[in-house]
Amino acid sequence: MLRRVKDTLFLLKHDFSDGPEQPFYCPECALINGVLHYYPQLRHVVDVRYVDYPRPRPEVVALVGEANQSCPVLVLGEAAPGTVAGARIQEHGQRRFVSGAEDIGNYLAVVYQVGRPH
Repeated sequence: MLRRVKDTLFLLKHDFSDGPEQPFYCPECALINGVLHYYPQLRHVVDVRYVDYPRPRPEVVALVGEANQSCPVLVLGEAAPGTVAGARIQEHGQRRFVSGAEDIGNYLAVVYQVGRPH
């Protein structure tokens, strides 16, 4: 059974430009998109938002600060657990978040009871 925590997942939109060779995609965001493909039920319990590549990323900065705007980043809802095995939970002000594909994958596995990275 999925736990209904309103976490917000920020991923970069694919096919962004960053210099003469383009288009690009973010490998870590692609990995998490793959997890969402494997477990489509996650899209019903996690708010998934796609943001543009150029910085600053205002929507992310508003929640977790300029220093933490790298994607993928999962901003945790108020009801989220304080600790999750295999996921480093960070803080910015009153907000907690998890960044990086491996930590996000571990968090999703434990909290939402889907497969975990191996």
